[in-house]
Amino acid sequence: MDTKAETKKITVAHSPDSDDAFMFYGLATNKIDTGNIKFEHVLKDIQTLNEEAFNGTYDVTAISFHAYFHVTDKYVLLPHGASIGRGYGPVLVSLEPRKPEEISKLKIAVPGELTTAFLVLRIYDQNFDYIVVPFDKIIDAVKRGEADAGLLIHEGQLFYKDLGLDKILDLGEWWHEKTNGLPLPMGGNAVKRELGIDLMREISKYLRRSIQYSMENREDALVYAMQFAREMSPELADRFVAMWVNDLTLDYGEIGRESVKRLLQEAQEKGIIKNNVEIEFVDY
Repeated sequence: MDTKAETKKITVAHSPDSDDAFMFYGLATNKIDTGNIKFEHVLKDIQTLNEEAFNGTYDVTAISFHAYFHVTDKYVLLPHGASIGRGYGPVLVSLEPRKPEEISKLKIAVPGELTTAFLVLRIYDQNFDYIVVPFDKIIDAVKRGEADAGLLIHEGQLFYKDLGLDKILDLGEWWHEKTNGLPLPMGGNAVKRELGIDLMREISKYLRRSIQYSMENREDALVYAMQFAREMSPELADRFVAMWVNDLTLDYGEIGRESVKRLLQEAQEKGIIKNNVEIEFVDY
């Protein structure tokens, strides 16, 4: 019997960040037996992945929840692989001390209009001016005076103080207080509906195993992830991965799913998300 004829190629697109690399370590290094499925990894920044999700470019894609709310006709959320912050999230910073009440008067450098960070900031205050800047250039834009403030995602959240920047608002802290303790969901993994429920479940099983493998082999997975850590020290990369790969990454659980629903609800109440959205997960 020709088993090659049965091999299914599945594209898995995710960002070249240390937390994503950590999650996919087991899969990318063939530590997981994936049967007849051959996973092909595509590495692109999250803004590009958000945009390409509108065209259904990849079978599985990392996606900001803000973007996901626009593509639920094409994609279903996998029940694992999410980046969900417990009491922390994107940080709004400036050179000069500012107060949250001043946000509407500021020009803010944001990492993309489809990012969840931008969505949550707009839920907080919709009246600010903004410019879109690649996430890893935002600190420079603020220091050069191109923007009054910058919305930091990724590792910039950890070392902005060392660069002389001042925190205006941690959106994760604000969200935690506003929602009586819900974590802040930033991004997840989604799979194309057209693959059908059986294949979606099979893909889900292998991706979950990859996350589990990485958690059980943390040191090896961190060494692998370090090559994607943009010159972060091992200590900083470890902290960053610990923030965004946690128990809710392995499974959203009830609180994780509730947090995604609440994010959508808040965005709809503010008129930011206008389309009808049904949040759906692939369940085993």
